[in-house]
This record gives sequence, C-alpha cells and structure tokens, in this order.
Amino acid sequence: MPYSVDEIVKAYEILVRGIEEEAYNEEERAFGGIIRAGKGKLVESIARHMVEIAWNNLKGELERLSFEKKIIKIPINPQYIDKLKCKEVKDYIKNNINDYYYGLKTDVHVSIDNKLVMGIECKAYTENAMLKRILVDFTLFKNVIPNIKCVLLQLESQLTGDYSQPRNKITYGSHSTHTLLSYFDIDLNIITLLEGERKVDKPIHNSQYYKELKKEILENGIEVIKNLLSEFK
Repeated sequence: MPYSVDEIVKAYEILVRGIEEEAYNEEERAFGGIIRAGKGKLVESIARHMVEIAWNNLKGELERLSFEKKIIKIPINPQYIDKLKCKEVKDYIKNNINDYYYGLKTDVHVSIDNKLVMGIECKAYTENAMLKRILVDFTLFKNVIPNIKCVLLQLESQLTGDYSQPRNKITYGSHSTHTLLSYFDIDLNIITLLEGERKVDKPIHNSQYYKELKKEILENGIEVIKNLLSEFK
C-alpha cells in the first residue's frame, strides 16, 4: 500500500523542520547546498507518493506503476539538417545520424506498463525564468512522446498571480506565466503545495517562516494527478 496523506504531511514536517539543523551540522558542504538538495529530494519523494496514492485511488494495480528514470533520446530534427548550408557538414551528420540526439530526463518519470506517460518537474519554488526551461524540456519530450502528461509540482510559487493560493477552486494564473505558456504547445499542470508567495528573505526551513503542508491542498493535488492518470487505468 502507498503512504497515506497524513504520513506525507508528517514526513514533510519532520524533514523541513530538520533541514536547517542538518545543514548547520554538516562541515563538508556549503549551507545553501544542503538546503537546496534537501528540499529537492523532498519534493521528488512527495511527487512519487502522490502518484502512488492517485493510482491506488483509481484502483490501478501497483505493479503496473513504476518510476524508473531512463534518459529519453531526443533525435535531431531532420528539417535542421536540410537547412544546413555546408554540404560536408550535412553529409557528415547524415552518415552518423544515430549519434545525433539529446539525452533528456525530468525529475520524476511515471510509467504505466513500462511506458512513460507522465513527467513531473519538482521544485522547492518556481519563478518564470525557471518555467521557460521547463517548457522547453517538455516540448522536447513531446516530440518523442506526443501524449505525455506534463506536471510542475512546487512547494512554493514565485510565478506571481494566484498560483500561491492552491485552495482556490479556480487558478487564474499570472500575466507573465500565461504569456510564456502561450508560446508553447504544452498543457502544463501546475500544482502548488504551500500557501503564500515565496519570499527570498523568508525561507520555510527557518522555523520563523515555516509553512504548514495542509492535507486539503495535498489531496487536491492528488486529485489532479488522478485525473491525468485515469485514461491509463
């Protein structure tokens, strides 16, 4: 059986409250690096458990679900080769075409029956400069897996707008984020777990600015993932 929502909430509380203490006690690595690594692994773990709960709620067999992270080979675009002006370069690429690809992976790969169906980018927070990279990566993914489900799971939002209000029934987004999304053929499902816009000078690992992970918000995010996975049941 997958972890319960209550267990995820408890694990979040223990890990986030303990990250700062662990960082101060670690002499080998920079303080900031410990914090970033700790939060990153935390969000990836939460993502996997949310998927397991969503799939279980669909009554899907857990043995059909896997998270093996294989590098996806994105092949070179043939149209690019055709546009090359130098014949020697063009011929060289064509003669070695199998070597021309870009290896790509996202934070969490969700596979059903060993087929990749969902990619989840996991962030402690996201701002729009980071969102551009995410949209490019998912665009490349779609060239190989056209129907892949694209998810951004973030603890906090720095996208502006109302992405930082995850209990709202409707998310209207922000001017800048919608503008970026308008240039990509990506249906990006943005799930935010903590309320309140991210403040650089108020990190949640500091007990003074700690944010509670609320069960209701976590369940709403699981429902989004459940709906995305329902067609694979």
